Amino acid sequence: MQTNFTAEQLQDPALAEANSILRSCVHCGFCTATCPTYQVLGDELDSPRGRIYLIKEMLETGRPADEKTVKHIDRCLSCLACTTTCPSGVDYMHLIDQARAYVEKTYKRPLSDRVLRWVLAKVIPHPTRFRLALFAAKLGRPFAGLIPDARLRAMLAMAPKTIPPVSRNDDPQSFAPTAPQRMRVALMTGCAQKALNTDINDATIRLLRRLGCEVVVPQGMGCCGALTHHMGREAESHASAQGNIAAFMAEKRGAGLDAIVINTSGCGTTVKDYGHMIGSDDAAAVSALTMDISELLVKLGLPEGAPKGLRVAYHAACSLQHGQQIKTAPKDLLKRVGFTVVEPADSHLCCGSAGTYNLLQPEISAQLKARKVQTLEAKKPDIISAGNIGCMMQIGSATGVPVVHTVELLDWATGGPRPRSLDALKQP
Repeated sequence: MQTNFTAEQLQDPALAEANSILRSCVHCGFCTATCPTYQVLGDELDSPRGRIYLIKEMLETGRPADEKTVKHIDRCLSCLACTTTCPSGVDYMHLIDQARAYVEKTYKRPLSDRVLRWVLAKVIPHPTRFRLALFAAKLGRPFAGLIPDARLRAMLAMAPKTIPPVSRNDDPQSFAPTAPQRMRVALMTGCAQKALNTDINDATIRLLRRLGCEVVVPQGMGCCGALTHHMGREAESHASAQGNIAAFMAEKRGAGLDAIVINTSGCGTTVKDYGHMIGSDDAAAVSALTMDISELLVKLGLPEGAPKGLRVAYHAACSLQHGQQIKTAPKDLLKRVGFTVVEPADSHLCCGSAGTYNLLQPEISAQLKARKVQTLEAKKPDIISAGNIGCMMQIGSATGVPVVHTVELLDWATGGPRPRSLDALKQP
């Protein structure tokens, strides 16, 4: 793609990066075949190629973002299916991130949008505040029909039927291995996940200890910054990243770290990008240490298990298969311990959760959710497995099939307790 940035503009490192990304696009349109919003809406401007044109024009002219450009940028899920498909290697992730930051700086949203985004940014990354908000949403759910704004109705619907008690395993501490020690790893416990489902971290800790890992929950660790990052709120996302970098590096420089393990793939994609986001040596060191739980378990090795007599439909979270390019590890692990694994049609397409997308774009999100659930249920599974809490909540809200984190199934199959979310499932 030809660009027309001035020499003065290209002195700005961010614009120089955008220029390089834009020039790598050859207009081929392969991305439109795998873009969920283009599949649903059929609008060229709601495809990666269309958004790239809008971003190019906005950045080249240096004008403030306008309503049309913002609408189509906001509709992007950041699922990154386009990056997996693109034959030219267009770095769409960093381009859309830069566009969102530019929008945040130059565009004044309607008051209702500003208030909603401020609330999401100030509540979800803080587990105690989020837990209180979930309780409030449960109380308000009977009155959802009276609320005209679909986004607010989506927020009320997000609250689970039961909100788990706080798990003290999420507090800063160290868990000794229950087998001869092989590694010392830091566990990122997440923010929303700690309020929505405490079983995931508990299962992760049990499994890693059995495999010879000392598991550390670092002091001072907080939200990864993904939520505010994808809203273009750079100051907040970078502050979250810096706090985590300091927490992880304190452990690394102290007793040492062999890995930083993350069991929420949306967080993992962001932490692996800290080196780019922050640009410091410490940030790069943290990114280099970071592994999804499935990557670490492949490295550690799991014992083979006998057939479990259970059919598991594996949902590939976008942040795992596209953001981190981890495609086979979770499925291979589930098969190794004895589960029968099946995949839905169009497994590359997003379920519509995408961080806060299901709250900010509920209509599009609902269409994507319906598609995803239909393809999963078509496989007639006993269980649906996923590696990201957002996907689990999204899919679980529309199906009667139990939705369980992959690590919970692996923990159960190798000696841990049966996941509570399987209580409605008959024993095999």
